[in-house]
Order: sequence, then structure tokens, then C-alpha cells
Amino acid sequence: MKKKFVSLFLTAVMATSLLAGCGNSSTTAPAESKPAETPAATEEAKAETTPAESTAAAETTADSGAADYSDVTLTMWSMWNSTEPQGQVIQEAADAFKEKTGATINIEWKGRDINTIIQAALESNEKIDIFEDDYSRIAKNYKDYCYDLTDMAKAANYDATSYACFNEVATEWAGFLPCITEQPQVGGVFYNQDIFDDCGISVPTTWDEFLAACQTMVDKGYQPLALDSAYADFTFGYHLDRVIGEEAISDLAVNGGWSKNEGAVKAAQQIIDFVKAGYLADGAPDEYPSSQNKIGLTGKVAMVVCANYVAPEVNNNSGTEINWGMFNYPAVDGGADPSNAYAGANSLAITKYSENAQAAFDFLMFLTSGEFDQKMADTASQIPADPSNTAPAIMSGTVEALVATKAPLSWNMGLNDNSELKTSFKDIIISLYEGKYATGEDFAAAMDALY
Repeated sequence: MKKKFVSLFLTAVMATSLLAGCGNSSTTAPAESKPAETPAATEEAKAETTPAESTAAAETTADSGAADYSDVTLTMWSMWNSTEPQGQVIQEAADAFKEKTGATINIEWKGRDINTIIQAALESNEKIDIFEDDYSRIAKNYKDYCYDLTDMAKAANYDATSYACFNEVATEWAGFLPCITEQPQVGGVFYNQDIFDDCGISVPTTWDEFLAACQTMVDKGYQPLALDSAYADFTFGYHLDRVIGEEAISDLAVNGGWSKNEGAVKAAQQIIDFVKAGYLADGAPDEYPSSQNKIGLTGKVAMVVCANYVAPEVNNNSGTEINWGMFNYPAVDGGADPSNAYAGANSLAITKYSENAQAAFDFLMFLTSGEFDQKMADTASQIPADPSNTAPAIMSGTVEALVATKAPLSWNMGLNDNSELKTSFKDIIISLYEGKYATGEDFAAAMDALY
């Protein structure tokens, strides 16, 4: 027999309010995602996104503290496959939601190619209530087809169970809150805690401390940093951000002028010195994933700069269980704000034309907070969408980095803003890590020669 569903609004309201930064959302701030890849809504659009059915459902929930969605059927397009850990948890949550509320959720498993088909489906008002995709695409490309979740999120105290950085930047892009974060990502330095412990190293916060830690590792017979060519531009982009900031990187990427930018020359020279000091793992930059796998296969490689998915990748590829830790990329003396990290997220949106938006929203909250968010984090070895949940040990340090992030960095920190040259940028950056440039000036000249 179906049970009554105690409103997720009440559950969320009782949730503990979280830390500042990426923990609580209130205002609007400025991100892209793992290589995957505006004006406020008008009154007319807002009217279109407030079906009477949703209003009635909301009133029922508010008045009685329970919602009965026995006559509701929701269609969800998922970016996962049913056999994947994420898909299994989503299906389990859908079944539990039906048990509690009576709502039927039909899940269509579209896989990663959802971003090639969702636009046309939304334009034709195909029967979709909920869909998954990267939050930047939702907020930028699909915002005209998304339900404005601002009021429902406020009523549910969603701020208390989410990261501010995702809510704020998505709101800035779309002009309203278009999506609910489902699977957060964060980038930084992922490391083997056992090697740090053996070397007596504390987490470095500055570039000088980082270099000292690398030398200590070398002296103890370890190789400090793994690097695969696939992530060379991400790694250098992080360092360059710490010197000149993402806005300046974007300007250089689009307009050139690398040789005239002292910070760009300085950053390249610091990497040249880093490579000459012998701080890269043997063979780096390798072809992906050869170098990162050495963290698990050799037990001698300590760190890699990447996003959080690198930890389970290395464990799975090497058949080992690394004692992972993570810290944000270190600050460079005299450089830009070092507090922000790369951050991205797979997220969930409700279609503007959904006839059961409140039921859909209640399901999103059911999935991305509390029991099923914790289950998703544990089963898929990922960061919880609700910061009050516990990150698995393999994600140690990631929640703290997200909470501290107020202006998320985009993938490759602005280098991708020149789509025509980004592949050429990557080739030159790989050459930088291969030691092919004698000076930072030589590197900057090679970048300028592309324009």
C-alpha cells in the first residue's frame, strides 16, 4: 500500500544550514564542465511556467504536510544507462518515490548522447518532465525551455542542501534558477595521503610550499606529479589562473598578446623550472591514462591535477585503493585570487511545459538530498549534491573545496574561449611540459605565433 509522502519542503527546512561560499546560496555570482562541454525571465515566461496543476500540488503540500501524486506520471530523460551505478540509484529513488507518493516516473535512459538530442526534443515540446545534462548547457542553451525553480527552491530552503556556487552561476547565466545540482565536480590536486605521511608533508597552500613538498618527495624516492597529455592544458590553465586569473587568460586566448603579458611569461617559466627540477613522473606527459595510472600501479607517484573523477579512475584502472586526499591548486606569490576551484555539475531541469512541475521538483529534492543523495555518493564514488551528506573517503577534501569556491573556474580556465585555437594551445602546452621551450618568453612567442 502506498504511503503518504511527508513533504520534502519540511525535510529541507529542518536541514542544517551550511557553510558559506559554495555551501549556501543567496546572491548571484559567476563556470563549464568536464570536457563535455542573460536576461531575467519575462513576466510572460513566468506565467507560462506556472501550470495550475503545479500550484494546486504545492498548496496541497503546504496545507497538509503531505502530497499525493497518485494520478501523476513523470517522464525523465536520463544521461545515464540503467546498468550504471548512477542509473541504478536513480531507478531505486524513482521506485521509492512512487511508494511514498504514488507518482509514476518513467525513465528513458538516453546515455551521454542526450546533449545531441535534447535541444530538438525540447523545441518540439516532446513529453519530458525532467532531463539531465551539464548545468552550463542547461543554463545557457536550454534555459528557454526550463521551468523557473526559484520560488519552489526558496520554499524548500534548497540553499541549505546545495552549493551556492552552482546555484548562483546558473542563475546568472539563465536569469533564474533553471536546475538542481545532481553530481558536482571539483578540480584540484589529488594526492596519495600515504606518500605525504611518509614524507611528513602538510598540504601546501602556496607555490613555494608546493615546490618544497615536491623536493621532499624526490629526496624520499617518490615522483611528485603525474601528467597525461589529455590534461596538460587543464594543469597549465590552473597554474596560469593562479598567476593572472581566468579573465586575463580568456583575453589572451581570444586576442593574443602572450609575450606582452608578464604574468603569462612568468607562469610558463615556473613550469619550465618545475620540469627541470625533475618533479614530473617518469614519461610525463604520457598518453592518457598512463601517467595517472602510475599513482596506483607503482606506489611511487604522489599527485595529479585533475577533477574528482580521477580518483575512482585510477583505483579501477590499477586495481588498488589509494588513500586519496585533495587540495585546491596552490597560490602563487603576487598572483590572482587562489580561493576558487574548477567546478562543474551534472544537473536536473524541469521543462517549462511540464504539467506536474511540483511533483517533478519534489522528486528532484528526494533524489539530490538525504538518503538517496548519500546513496548516490557512496555507490558512484562521487561528491554528494547535498553538502550535509558525507563524501566517500575517496573524495576527501572535495566538499571543502566546493564550499570555499565563490566564482567557479571553467574547464581549462579560459583557454577554451578560443574554440579555433584551443587544440593548438594544447599542443604548445604539451611541448612546454616536454621541456621544448628554454624560457617563458619562448613559450609566449609560440602562443602568439598562432594568431
